[in-house]
Amino acid sequence: MSSSHSQSSRAAASSRRQFLKRSTAAASVLAAAGSFRTPVYGQNQAPSANVIGANERLVLGFVGVGGQGSGAHVGLNLEHYEENNVALAAVCDVSKTRVAANVKRIKDKTQGDVQGYEDYRKVLERKDIDVIYCATVDHWHTKISKAAMESGKHVYVEKPMTRYLGEAFELYDTVKSTGKILNVGSQGCSDLKWHKAAEWIRAGKIGPITMLQGSYMRNNPWGEWNYTIQKWASPEDINWAMWMGDQIKSRRPFDADHYFRWRKYYPYCSGLLGDLFPHKLHPYMLATGKPEFPVRVAAVGSKKFNTDLRKEGRKPEQETKYQRDVAEIIQLIAEFPSGYVMHITSSTVNEQGTQERIRGHMATLDMAGNKVQLNPERSFAEDIDPETSAGFPGESVAAHHKNFYESIRNKKQPNAGIDLAVKVQTVISLAETSDRLGVMCYFDEKTRKVTDGMGREITPLDYGSTPNS
Repeated sequence: MSSSHSQSSRAAASSRRQFLKRSTAAASVLAAAGSFRTPVYGQNQAPSANVIGANERLVLGFVGVGGQGSGAHVGLNLEHYEENNVALAAVCDVSKTRVAANVKRIKDKTQGDVQGYEDYRKVLERKDIDVIYCATVDHWHTKISKAAMESGKHVYVEKPMTRYLGEAFELYDTVKSTGKILNVGSQGCSDLKWHKAAEWIRAGKIGPITMLQGSYMRNNPWGEWNYTIQKWASPEDINWAMWMGDQIKSRRPFDADHYFRWRKYYPYCSGLLGDLFPHKLHPYMLATGKPEFPVRVAAVGSKKFNTDLRKEGRKPEQETKYQRDVAEIIQLIAEFPSGYVMHITSSTVNEQGTQERIRGHMATLDMAGNKVQLNPERSFAEDIDPETSAGFPGESVAAHHKNFYESIRNKKQPNAGIDLAVKVQTVISLAETSDRLGVMCYFDEKTRKVTDGMGREITPLDYGSTPNS
């Protein structure tokens, strides 16, 4: 190669590198201008007993104090109540045993005045309570969260935000009309590595996003969610009619298996789509830097492995008399308006996950571990340098709680706020509709309508829309 040709090639590479740097810088400015908006609240603000300032104590009420409600929410708020400047004032559950146990532990730890309730409406009537934690069975999320915001309270609701698609927009509209803060319990959103990925993507470092891929995998030989049925579980302890509510159309008498293992059954839950998928969907969609509603979603699930029937090696507390309704492995593919595709897999019968990646046209972000690693695509290797972020602490429910409180006090959207959560729930609900009805679901965010590939309208799943809903 001649010297002049070599110099020309180097000059071209340098020029190309400078062009890319200018382009990504411009993209960063434009993205920043469009991404950080002041939240728009409704004109009719819900009434509040207190105007919460930066140093005001927040008074908490807990509705649903089973596994996550007790262990994570009551437990971690007890551990951090002084530094977070919160008071734990009310506990509500349909189980007398669970109410009594959590009231006692709060009193023992804080010496404060805490009351127990069976009916969540009694908690919402209290003017001194600022925040409701809703960690009930999924079909109660919407009713409780909506009523809480309308009564002037902020809401931390466990994932999935709602049971069905229509409810997601009920909560979205309620947040906008009341001005209250709603945060979904997908704590991965408070893992800072996803925010670093969003920063790099907004800065144009990987070019246009092409694909997001992730997985949440488990392998339970005796069937996931076959939790131990406690001896205290009885119609005398549990208000079964209230637990079922009027949402569930397929009525059944008291059943301890359904009470403890409700994640296996469609009337109350969408299985993997509701339990594990949110832990991937929320952070991946946050990391795009500009979360979007999906254009179309398809999902395929299977439950041919019959883990609920396996007898060999099963302990007495793992016995179950029912096979699950929900899938044991499911794959979801979603397309978004910007052109990228997201592929998420989850399983309860194989624990080997896929690589956690965000692929761009110019570079790929590897998201495994506690760092973000940027690897240029071969075609852009001369123009983009590899980069690895500093290490981050990792996801934490306590950090997610703290972000929620900071958001309330500073009147800003939390890490898993409504604008992200309604888009995530749309993906979840369309995936369930796709899998159960065997259709590809197209979505129009302006009309909120779902259609098939021929443009025919599909009625999304809802309470009573199928014999098992």
